[in-house]
Order: sequence, then C-alpha cells, then structure tokens
Amino acid sequence: MPLTDLPLEQLRDHLGDVAEPADFDTFWAGSLADARRHRLDLVLREGPGPELSEVEVADVRFSGWGGDRIAGWFLRPRRAQGPLPVVVKFIGYSGTRGRPVEHTEWAAAGYAVLVVDTRGQGSDTPDPDTSAVAGQWANGFMTKGVHDPATYYYRRALVDCARAVEAAAALPGVDPARLVVAGGSQGGAFALAAAHLAGEAVAAALVDVPFLCSVRRACDTAGDGPYLEVVTFLRRHSREAVEQTFRTLSYVDGANHALRASAPALFSVGAMDPVCPPSTVFAAYNRYGARAGRPVRKDITVWEFSDHSGGAAHQFERQLRFLDELWRQQP
Repeated sequence: MPLTDLPLEQLRDHLGDVAEPADFDTFWAGSLADARRHRLDLVLREGPGPELSEVEVADVRFSGWGGDRIAGWFLRPRRAQGPLPVVVKFIGYSGTRGRPVEHTEWAAAGYAVLVVDTRGQGSDTPDPDTSAVAGQWANGFMTKGVHDPATYYYRRALVDCARAVEAAAALPGVDPARLVVAGGSQGGAFALAAAHLAGEAVAAALVDVPFLCSVRRACDTAGDGPYLEVVTFLRRHSREAVEQTFRTLSYVDGANHALRASAPALFSVGAMDPVCPPSTVFAAYNRYGARAGRPVRKDITVWEFSDHSGGAAHQFERQLRFLDELWRQQP
C-alpha cells in the first residue's frame, strides 16, 4: 500500500472537519443511565481447558446495554501477589474473544486482563436488538440501525465498553486505580470511547490504528475495510439519507470522544494504512484531551511503512514501557 494520505508534517497538526452533535453529551449520559438501570451482575466461572500452567482463566459475564449479557475472559498470572493492574482488551472488527490462549501476552507481563467479546460479532455475545429494520443496512455492522442514533448498533457496543470498565474494576485481585483500556482498529475505537465514557475510572488508554475516527473523511479516503460498507449503503440512498447517516455516525466518532477523554494515552498509526487512513487517526489524536480542563499526557507512534497491522509486537513493547513509566510516576 503506497502513501496516499497527507504527509506526516501536515498530519502532526491535522484536526479534520468532524461534525459534533449539539446533544452529544446528553445523548451519551442518557445512554449510560439507561444501561445502569440494569445490575452489572458480574459472574465468573472456571475457564475452559487445556489448563495454562502459568495463567489462571475465568469465563466472565456481565450486563451491557439493555441488560444484554456480554462475554469475556479474565486472565491473570497464576502466582501473582497483591492487586494487579488490569487491562480491558477490546477486539477488532468481526473478531470474537476467541480462546484464552490467544490473550496471554498481558498475563505474561504481570497484568490481569479482561478480554471483552463484541456483541453480534461472536456467538458468545449476541446482539438481540430488533429496532433496526431488516433490509435497511448493508452487510456488516457499520450501517445497522444508522437511520437513528438511538437505534444504531454502535450505540449499544460503546455502552458495552463503558460497562466493561465497571466490570473490570470489580474483578478479584485487581487494582482499579491502574485500569487500562486497550485495543486495535475497532478495539482502538472502543478504547477511545471507554476512555471518555468511563471517565476517571480509566488510568491509561492504549489506542492502536483506531477505527471510527473522522468518519466522513474515512469514508471518502479508505480503500479497504468496513468503511466501504457505508459507501455501498449510501450509493442506493437519497441525499437526505446521506445527511442522516453521517449525523448518526458523528455520535460514535472517536474524534468527538477523544476531545472528552483525560487518561494518559499512547496511540499508534500505520502511515500506509488503507483501512484507517492516517489522517483519521491523527484527527482523534490531535483532539485527545482537549476538553479535559488540564494537560493530558499523550504520545503517538508512527509506523512509516506499516499498513493496518501497525507496529504489532514492537508496539506492545512500547506500551509496556509507557505503562511502567506511568506507574512509577504515581504516588
């Protein structure tokens, strides 16, 4: 994938043109209040085999949007002493929580981790909502219920992320003062939203090649991936439908959530990413923490020759160093 976006010197200051609904804050406050009418009802059960000799595994269930049951894995080092920092790990588009053995890297580094399944994208966490009218969206999730912010799929999914932070803080043997949200692509979008919606409960955010940022520009420039679902959908709809679609998308746009986040954050971006173009990532990064009312620590790693895979294991090593330094600075 060649360089097709803005040059890096322009990206460093790029904010983009991101629509922000006037009722953005009340919309999300109301959404969270609706979800919290249901008890979190956190349940842990013994995880599946084969047993990992150095890692304890539990199957986790908690209530997300509408009381729907969200699945996860809880992993922690088997012989860990004392409360551990905990990472809430979100999953990329169309992925599932998979098997516990796929998520051992954080436990190997001495962390507890809650791996959160995504509603509708895995069989363990269905999306039972029926408010979206069948046949009125493209294949996939990007346009499901997009005719109204109240019925949009990602409204439910982002509320699930905030509830996942609440669940992680209540897990046994964790230190809720060192709670991290993390993910790549769709998982990066979820981490951004959780950093806003869960507020001061989040101690750090690790946001890799995030999806759902500067969405209008993404739909204009992405050459691959889920944004093309929106393009396909809008080809067969009226101008009014185009306006309504992007209005709905503005409520989940990570650039708007980034404005309101305040936790220290480490981002990453692939300069040759055709799925989440670099300008869309920088639009969120450059806005991050702008309305926190205080200076917010943030940094971004640019992987010049990477596509949507970003920095992979190299980025994980940077994340470990970022968190280690952060914990050492805490009183």
